[in-house]
Amino acid sequence: MYRILFMPFLQIPSGHHHVADTIKNQLKQSSNDFHFEKVEMLSYCYGKVEMLTSSFYLQWIDKLPKVYSKIYKTVVKRRKSSNSYYLYEVLFLKKVRNLIEQTKPDIIICTHALPSYLLNKLKKGNIWNGPVINVYTDYFINDLWGKERINYHFVPSLHHKQELIMRGIKPKQIFVTGIPIDSIFKSKKETSRNNDKLNILISGGNMGAGSIQQLLHTLNPSGSILYRVLCGKNEMLFQHIEQLNYPSIKPLPYLNSKEEMNQLYDEADAIITKPGGVTISECLWKRLPIFVFEALPGQEEFNLNYLKSQGLIFHLDNWNSPNNIENVITDILMNDLSTFNERLESFYMCFEKNDASQIIEKIIMS
Repeated sequence: MYRILFMPFLQIPSGHHHVADTIKNQLKQSSNDFHFEKVEMLSYCYGKVEMLTSSFYLQWIDKLPKVYSKIYKTVVKRRKSSNSYYLYEVLFLKKVRNLIEQTKPDIIICTHALPSYLLNKLKKGNIWNGPVINVYTDYFINDLWGKERINYHFVPSLHHKQELIMRGIKPKQIFVTGIPIDSIFKSKKETSRNNDKLNILISGGNMGAGSIQQLLHTLNPSGSILYRVLCGKNEMLFQHIEQLNYPSIKPLPYLNSKEEMNQLYDEADAIITKPGGVTISECLWKRLPIFVFEALPGQEEFNLNYLKSQGLIFHLDNWNSPNNIENVITDILMNDLSTFNERLESFYMCFEKNDASQIIEKIIMS
């Protein structure tokens, strides 16, 4: 029995958890020889402090986004030859060592930069010598991630593989897997439109965060497009949309079912969303045109910059101006999709033939 330890950070249902759960479920389906543990590091180390930290994090992003953005960029984009985060080491290093002694993993999979940084330190000190895999869940690699002593790196694109090679990582340690998603979203998009209207999804992420209310008021829907709004767990947003009583805007509650979500992707002609790593990855695999209307401060800003540079999304950077968003979206869907599809094909051309879980299984068995 091989023991696999997943290490995300914070309990917020973010991409770090989605990716860990996806890999775990895929490995479960392929073999009964694995024992899994997923340990959220802050809860493990400091208990209820995690709840306060998560709440503070969400409030900070909401109330002081520019301040958060500036500090985030300062912390994760140092670009120095020797990056050390001594406070993190004082707070967590000993406790992570204790966690490893308790769980006795054969392999550790990091879906967040902080556990990766700490494990890199432990491996440097020969305190633990087992294999560690970094699975990157955004379209950029911040400087907090452990690198030189990490055994394998699962990156979102060829560009990120080249970046790691420039930082001294051997090519054979790097796999271009994309951001891991459930295999159901890799199925071919089936078109099942029942009318002549365009069908567009609007998503603000799992928690229903963002400026969706303002976006809806700016849309001024003509009736030629049916909008389905994924409200996540944001009950206030759901009720607000119902009270608007627009026949062409329909709110959708939190969806637990991947099958339901896949069906919505299949029925959609496009999606308006934020540049969260997992959501973008799912939409790219479904070949769904992506319109980004805003990015949360921090990692989503970096995601947006990369995705724009590669032509993989359409940026509605003036969505809150008097311009008619519907006309902009319709024009792009009518005229720019062939170029978008060509870029998608180039993007996927460099991916590994096997997905992340299959590669992990081969690593373990070898």
